[in-house]
Amino acid sequence: MFETTRLRSALLAVPLAAAALLAAAPADAATTAPLTCRGQGIDPAARLHHRTETFVKAPPSTVWKVQTGVAGWPEWQAAVTSAQRLDPGPLHPGSRFRWTTPAPATPSSPATTLVITSTVGQVQRDRCIRWTGPAIGDGLRIDRGVHVWTFTPARGGVVVRTEESWTGAQIEADPATAIKYLAPGLDRWLADLKTAAEAHPC
Repeated sequence: MFETTRLRSALLAVPLAAAALLAAAPADAATTAPLTCRGQGIDPAARLHHRTETFVKAPPSTVWKVQTGVAGWPEWQAAVTSAQRLDPGPLHPGSRFRWTTPAPATPSSPATTLVITSTVGQVQRDRCIRWTGPAIGDGLRIDRGVHVWTFTPARGGVVVRTEESWTGAQIEADPATAIKYLAPGLDRWLADLKTAAEAHPC
């Protein structure tokens, strides 16, 4: 029963980052400055992107620890089935990690498990992180994702903002399907991060 529930949650959330994260730009995107980490943001030419935010009632150091503790992602994200660091120590420019997430069947692709290999480009402890990488599964490929996270201290906690873009011929050929199945993932990632960080001992 637990595994069935976990899989159902994963298929509904599919954060790509997690296989998450393909959505149309918000209506006010033209007036909203893109998120950046050390001056770098998402791919400005990407047709598929999404931005969202939440308030987390926890210290910045706690939120940062939960979010950047890659190996622990499966413990608090139902849609992440495995995650491993490919190098030791705190995340830094050039750090790599590999993680997996199920992707549901769509009219243009079969159900599969996406393997995402992410490389950190920019990072500032407790403030921001940006990573990039492909997501590859059987019958499904996202050539390049760019994911930016920012963490802004606020009264009683942290405002976490995230923005992601995806490029690739396959998903760009059927953006409506990508949006329909993958857009909720980024919002779910934030909700899971909020729950995990707020429950984490300070």
